[in-house]
Amino acid sequence: MKKPESLRLHVPEPKSRPGHSSDFGEMHLSPAGAIPRPAADAAESKLRELPYGLIRVLDDAGQACGEWAPALPTETLLKGLRAMMLTRAFDERMMRAQRQGKTSFYMKCTGEEAVAVAQAMALHPDDMLFPSYRQQGLLIARDWPILDMMCQLYSNSADRLKGRQLPVMYSVREVGFFSISGNLGTQFPQAVGWAMASAIKNDTRIAASWIGDGTTAESDFHHAMTFATVYRAPVILNVVNNQWAISSFQGIAGGESATFAARAIGYGMPGLRVDGNDFLAVYAATQWAAERARTNHGPTMIELYTYRAAPHSTSDDPNAYRPSDEAAHWPLGDPILRLKQHLIASGIWSDEQHAALQKEVEDQVKVAGREAERIGTLGSANPDPSTLFEDVFKDLPVHLRRQRDEMLGA
Repeated sequence: MKKPESLRLHVPEPKSRPGHSSDFGEMHLSPAGAIPRPAADAAESKLRELPYGLIRVLDDAGQACGEWAPALPTETLLKGLRAMMLTRAFDERMMRAQRQGKTSFYMKCTGEEAVAVAQAMALHPDDMLFPSYRQQGLLIARDWPILDMMCQLYSNSADRLKGRQLPVMYSVREVGFFSISGNLGTQFPQAVGWAMASAIKNDTRIAASWIGDGTTAESDFHHAMTFATVYRAPVILNVVNNQWAISSFQGIAGGESATFAARAIGYGMPGLRVDGNDFLAVYAATQWAAERARTNHGPTMIELYTYRAAPHSTSDDPNAYRPSDEAAHWPLGDPILRLKQHLIASGIWSDEQHAALQKEVEDQVKVAGREAERIGTLGSANPDPSTLFEDVFKDLPVHLRRQRDEMLGA
């Protein structure tokens, strides 16, 4: 009798590690314009090929191709370009500030700016956002002051959260930006619950949420997908597949065996897989999903296929787990440069205008940075100690009032 073959455990490994050449040779990219655009009210059973393709609009020459190409006015395109450039300039300054000891922590979204900016612009201004910690572009696209964001990062006296949140975990009720949580995955069921409540109240607003590829391995992901499908919640559930968690590549979360968008099929939910570095494709896919939600056809899951060009955070060194030049070899390029190329190819932009806009956004960041640092930075903020007793109880209990008065010498 033949001896049975020994079992072997498969541990996914990325194609390249430090010291290797970057390798994206096996990555399948649908040609720009190749994926058909179905009607927003199409039955989910007719959409099951979408999770295996890649919705792309911009080709290598910067031309918009195919049925997904949105007919956006020049004003919208330029606003999107500016918001992405401002987000990157903001990131660069705050990264330097962290290295200078002015804040304790920061996370950049370099290479992913099209995700937050295009999606924010495709949604209505009063739609509710349940973000993760790399969607600062949502706030910038909704014209929230970067000075306010800097004060949160510095935990100074102008910090609306009074130092109670880790830097980068913003919360802005005024523009529908829900409090960021450091616990991975919480925002998905929160978004679904909010969307269900909106439907129960016969409101017109929808919700959108964002997680990373690794967070799809959390139970909150599956809870949210189940409730969203069963109750046809008006919600868009976004998975930002930027290829890397902190040091684990996306295959560890299951991305090696199938696309993340394909997980939607098992729930009976439409799944779109989108070039996350293509501003037009991201806008169009979000617009399609939003129309579906607003017309009571239920949720959509979108996998945004992109690349984290920067470290995971200021606590991370990506050179320890991937080739140092890998970002430069990413086949889908840079979202800002791709939209710039499209605008130039369309005859509405130039290198000179782009350089002027770059200086404009950098100057805006510098001015806001100086004002935020004048108010205070980490270690020099001098917050009001009486705020220790605020925002926990509606009516401060007697024993805490006594402690507050004792501290203040009252």
